[in-house]
Formats: sequence, C-alpha cells, structure tokens
Amino acid sequence: MRVPIRHIAGHLVWSTHGSVWAVYRLHPGPDAQGQSEETVQGTYVPAAVRDEQLARITHLVRSLSGSPRLFGLCAQVDPGEIALRMIEGIEPAEQAPGAGRHPWVENVEAALDLLDDQEMHRRTLWLAVPLQTEKGGLKVSASLGAAWAEVAPMLGMRPAPVARREVSAYREQASRVEAALAGGIAFRPARPAEIVWMIQHALHRGLAEPLLAEAETSKMYGGQLRDGVLRSPSYADLGQVRLQEGGIDPELDDVDELGSAGRITRSGRKAWWRLNPGSPLGRRWLQVESDAGVGYQAQLALAECPPAVSQDAADLFAQLEMLDFPVDYTVDLTLVPAEKARDQVRRKKNELIDQADQYDARPTGMPASLTEAARDLGELDARLSRTSVEVEVQSVTVLTVWGPTAAVCDARARALAALLGGADYRAVRPAGLQEALFTLGLPGTVWPGVVREFTQHQISEDWALGGAFTASEVGDPNGMFLGIDLDCGTTRPVMINVADAPKVDASASMGIVGDLGAGKSVLQKLIAEAVWARGGCAICIDRTPVREWATFARTAAAGRVQIVDAAQAEVSIDPLRMFDGPEGRHYALSYLTLQLGIGPMSTSGEVLHHAVEQAAAGDAPSMHRVLQVLEEMATREVGKRQDAAATLAGLIRVVATNSLARMVFDPTLPPVRLDASSAFDMIVITTTGL
Repeated sequence: MRVPIRHIAGHLVWSTHGSVWAVYRLHPGPDAQGQSEETVQGTYVPAAVRDEQLARITHLVRSLSGSPRLFGLCAQVDPGEIALRMIEGIEPAEQAPGAGRHPWVENVEAALDLLDDQEMHRRTLWLAVPLQTEKGGLKVSASLGAAWAEVAPMLGMRPAPVARREVSAYREQASRVEAALAGGIAFRPARPAEIVWMIQHALHRGLAEPLLAEAETSKMYGGQLRDGVLRSPSYADLGQVRLQEGGIDPELDDVDELGSAGRITRSGRKAWWRLNPGSPLGRRWLQVESDAGVGYQAQLALAECPPAVSQDAADLFAQLEMLDFPVDYTVDLTLVPAEKARDQVRRKKNELIDQADQYDARPTGMPASLTEAARDLGELDARLSRTSVEVEVQSVTVLTVWGPTAAVCDARARALAALLGGADYRAVRPAGLQEALFTLGLPGTVWPGVVREFTQHQISEDWALGGAFTASEVGDPNGMFLGIDLDCGTTRPVMINVADAPKVDASASMGIVGDLGAGKSVLQKLIAEAVWARGGCAICIDRTPVREWATFARTAAAGRVQIVDAAQAEVSIDPLRMFDGPEGRHYALSYLTLQLGIGPMSTSGEVLHHAVEQAAAGDAPSMHRVLQVLEEMATREVGKRQDAAATLAGLIRVVATNSLARMVFDPTLPPVRLDASSAFDMIVITTTGL
C-alpha cells in the first residue's frame, strides 16, 4: 500500500497528492498538566444543554470552508492501560516490614482479571482541514513535490524536502483556521505520532493495534527544519501491507480440498474460482495482511437518508455507541455557500417543472414523488434564504466495521445495515469499492471520484443534528475502576477519582441510587477505601445507629483510623488543645458564644473573652481551664462582672456535665490529630446520640 503522507510538521501534513492538511484532535480531554480543556457531557443532558451543543456545532460547520474531513475512530484500549490509569498519581508508600503488598495492588489485579480478553475502545474525533494558499509559487511547489513523490520510491530516493517559507506560509494559514474554529468545540493540534497512529489504526483493525495512549505522549515521526528545509523520517514502513478486496478466509473456504497444489495464480495465491468460495459479489470485505496478522474490514457507505427526522432521533452517530461492536466513521464534507446552493436549488426546480410537463402527457399522470421533491426544494430554498451565513453540507459518510475473521466482519456489517435500515437510513456495501472507501479514511488522501454517488445534501443545522462532532463520556481520566458503562454496547470502563476533583476545579459530589439491598452502602465504602488506598484520607460522617462506618474503618484501616464519637468519646476536639495562639482562642470563643447563647459585645461576652484569653495563656490551655477561670472570677470580681462570671460558670458546668460534651471539656482525652492525612487513612465522625 502506498502511504499518503510525504512530510509531517507538527499538525501539518504534506500528502503525496499535492495537498497540505491541518489535523486537529477534538475533545482532547486533560492535557499534560491535568487541566481539562472541556467537560464532555454524558449521555443524559438537559434540553437547554443539548440546544447549546447544537448551536456550537452548527457554528463550527459554518465557520469551515472547502472540503474538511471528520474522522470518528475507536481507539483500542488495553487492560494494562486501565491499570496504569488506576495507579496514576499514587506516590510509592514505604511499606513497613511484614506489612505485605500495597493495599491498592489487589484492586488493580482484580481489574486486570476482569478486563482481560475484553474488546474495549474509546471514541476519538479528528478533524482534517485542507489548507489553501493564495501564493502561486507554493501551489507549484506542492505539485512538483507530489510528482516527485510518485517517482522517488522507484528510484530509491527520499521525498523532496519542503522549504522553510512554505512551512511558515501554511502555519499562518492554519492559524487562521484555528481562529475560525475558536468558540465552537474544544480542540488542539494533533501530534505527529497521533497522525501516524490514525494510519496504523486503519491498517490494524481486527488485530492488536498500537495504543493511542502511547502516541499521545510520543515525540516521534515529526519533521524538523534543518538548513532552511523540512526533513521528515521515512513513513514507508507504514505501507508494508497487502490489501485484497474479498480476500480468501481459510475458515470459510475449503482451501485444504484443492485437487492440485500446483494450481496457483501468477501472484502466488490460489485461484478463487478453484476454491468454490461462492460469488465474488458476496465477498464484500477488505482483507488487510500485515506483520501483525490478517484482519478483515467492511466499508459501508451511507446511500440514503430520510427526508425528515425528529430532533430526538436524529443523532445517527451517537446511536453507533450502543452497538456491541466498535464502528469507525469518516465524513468527507463539501461546504457550499448559501448563494451557490440556492442557484443549484433553482436549477433542480426547473428540472422538476420539465419532468412534470412530460408526465402530464402520460395517462398515469404525475407521480407523488415529484410533489414531495418540489415541497422539499421549496423548504430548502426558504431555509437557505433565511441567512447569508448558511451553508449546504454535501457529505459522503463511510462506516467501517471489522473483525478477526471474515465471518465476524460480515455479520457485523449486516447488523449495522439492519440497524440503520430500521431508522430509514440505507447503507450499502459496494463491491469493488471497498479499497476506495478504505482510502478515504486515511489522513491526507484525495477524494475518490467514484464515491460521488453517495453524496448527501443537508443544511448545516440538519447535519449537526446527526451528532458527528459530539462525544459522551462518564467518569474521570484516572482513579478507581468503578464499573462498566451500560450506555455503551461494548466494554467501556468507568473510573472515578473523587479526591482529585478539587485539583481540577470540579465538584466531587455524587449520588448513588438503588433498591433496598442493592449495595449502595457497599459501593460507598469501596469508594472510601479507594481514597485512602491511593494515598488520600477519607473523612466520613456516620449517621447510622449501629455506627457501621466506624466498624468498617476499624477493620479496613486497622491501626490507621481515628474515630470521633460524641456519645462514646475517645478523642478530644477541644479547640484550645488542637490549635495554638490566636487561632485556638478564636475557635473557642466562637463555640462558647454559640453554645451559651450570649452576644459577643455584651458584658457576658466581655467576661467570657477575658476568661478564654487567660486560659489560653496558661501552661495547659483547655476548655476545662476556661471553666476554672470563670469560677475564680466569680469569687474575685465585683459588681456585674462577678454576676456575669458566676452565670457563665454555671451554664458551662451544665453543658460540661453532659456525656456528649466530654470530647470538648474532658482534659484527659487525647486531642484529635490535625496531621491525620499522614498518620491516619480514615477519620469517622459519628453523630448517633446527638
């Protein structure tokens, strides 16, 4: 296979066909610093959010020009990638002798066992925009470079280098494209390794493919400017594959029953007509043979769309996620301005009038389809006339399924066609065009003219309703393995990291809903255990009468738990013993004025303030010492201050004698450790009895 890439400079691709493309990653997610550029919505969103997404996608489509191309690729996910994301951000703890393995190791191994041999993927969106330059010299240079790329492989020579001025000119053009895309969907320029991964993914469908996670951090495959020219590494090894439409599958064809081993074709393959495999028209798949093995792909072209569809059911590309196998899609767009599109509509109207005149002469009269076509053209003309920024989207959509065998690939293609047929979409698997449709899914390739018959005409808003630019995700980039997303037909792990939410300016709130006995409390405890097992500290408020969280903490984090129980006090939360200096005095005074119900600016408030200050200045500050100071003031002071001190001492004595107040006024209890995150894994505050 011929590789369509000649040079790569950052996110710019010089193709072997003379064109230059800028490739962007849509919905890129967290960057290297862990900051998310955009929050991707989940499956269920309010109507207002859905309308906002539709407006942004419509704006994005109208801001484009020319013939951009959208790729929706299902990147293969390896169980080891999930394991790495589970341990991401964990500092290696120094295990005490005889302590055994790290508490998080068992969770990671269990996730690996569960996800082993599962077909997992994640949806990634890529936008390739062809760049047009107004300088004639650059066009000639690109054409000559493409012509040399045709001859160079036969002569064993490298592709022609690209001059620095050409790179600078196309980078400037790409910056204009990025300015036009701003305000729509979050994006970032694709990395050279990611562009190469797009080709590797297309060639390894149905096989073990290179992981996108490695390409996201790789710095390989990019060209460099040296001596005023752009020089890139060789990409020839990417094309060392064999493409054969309707290739022979040993599991379907009786290749072992050949009468003579010598009856082979000139190319070295056994002749298909001697294998009795059936009609070649029934073998509508593409066989891709590489060093990794043999994979089978089927390309389906969207040949017909319903003339009208409701907004709630128009999300064609979002519905692909519900299939139990991954589906790639490539959408080649041609954006026609409203004025030019209206001229085409007028021409079609004239053709309809001529057809109507011809049908009038027939006894059967005019068919009903002509009336419907006239009504559709009238509506299209009205919508194009509504605004001058409207565009007509002429799209060619190719859907790709694959499998390790031809039988699996063929079954998936039939299932996809049946699903689309139920929604009034007609998808065809054209025989003889499988390789051409496959080529359309590679970055940097030209638009094959044979696929023109599959062009669909829609207004920008109608095309945006299909959901090609939208993505739905749930969970966090890393953390604990919570479960599997049921909104996705294939296996898609869901991860959650509540401890990391404040770092990325996100809410850590979550709700767990289920029937009685469904396991809601167990799930809460698993999430709490994941927090401390990953190096954090879980703080729990236990409202249960049996103190189940306290019991769980003593078992799960034995020796590294702190229980704050008001009814069965084991530790003290005395602010004067926990905090030093003005901070402790401030907390103590705030608590006492609230507990006793007095005003801070009254006589009682002034006496209490003096007592707290004197107790905090002693050798052993405590709330019990505040009571002693008030009793001393009641015998030493005179007048209103004496009466206020006696009253306050009596009120505090009433509170302190209550069993629930031991954790504040009992000086014999050890104080709560403020460095609990380093000394304890869990802190449980029980509220039973309050």
